[in-house]
Amino acid sequence: MALNRKGVRTSIPETRHFWQSGSSITHIGARAMKRSSAVLLTLCLAIPFTTHAGDLAPEELVRERTTKILELLKANREAYRKDRAQLYAMVDEHILPYFDFRVMARSVLGRYWREASEHQRTRFTTAFRDQLVRTYATALLKYTNEEIVYLPFAGKPTDRTALVRTEVHRTGGAPPVPIHYGFYRSPDGWKVYDVTVEGVSLVTNYREIYAETIRKEGLEALIASLERSNREASQSNKDSGTSAASVRKARVTR
Repeated sequence: MALNRKGVRTSIPETRHFWQSGSSITHIGARAMKRSSAVLLTLCLAIPFTTHAGDLAPEELVRERTTKILELLKANREAYRKDRAQLYAMVDEHILPYFDFRVMARSVLGRYWREASEHQRTRFTTAFRDQLVRTYATALLKYTNEEIVYLPFAGKPTDRTALVRTEVHRTGGAPPVPIHYGFYRSPDGWKVYDVTVEGVSLVTNYREIYAETIRKEGLEALIASLERSNREASQSNKDSGTSAASVRKARVTR
């Protein structure tokens, strides 16, 4: 995948089914996932970075790691399909460490974050993260060789924030979907803090949907709903011993 002045092309999965995780999720979660569907699988393939490549620009890091994710998916598709634990572990290792979920969770909750206890903040961040793990992992199995075009990157080495602009070129002549990734430079390297799909911010989307639930039922009810959704999904994968929480535990104990 060569970079030129017109952009870079590679392959990503079909977007129209990203939100259909097949697991039991709440109505609120389904609405958020459906509206944000175009971004989910693209995140899986286009976001992960190597921490040892800190001198690379975000766009170069995206491009470099896309190749690795595609190689893993193509080599292990059947294993991932049969054993979700392996799939979740791959997502957990190669993708999610480069998101700042606490920053995202704080932005999603907005003023309710300030009102929440530290225990509630931690629970919400974990539940939000686990929901995305399941969605990303399922989306990866729907790989169908779409194209992603990386638009020219205008960032500077001294920048503290960066924007990677891409377009997803869908099959059947449908208009391309613009997807932009927002990063900030943390002490641990570049981290994702938001994604914008067709002008709609992922963080803003979840904030609006979750705020409605919080206003009607309270923050605790929202957190409990997300936790219940994750427990149900974990139960549905019981035969394979798979859960986002178990994957995190396995990585910590290795």
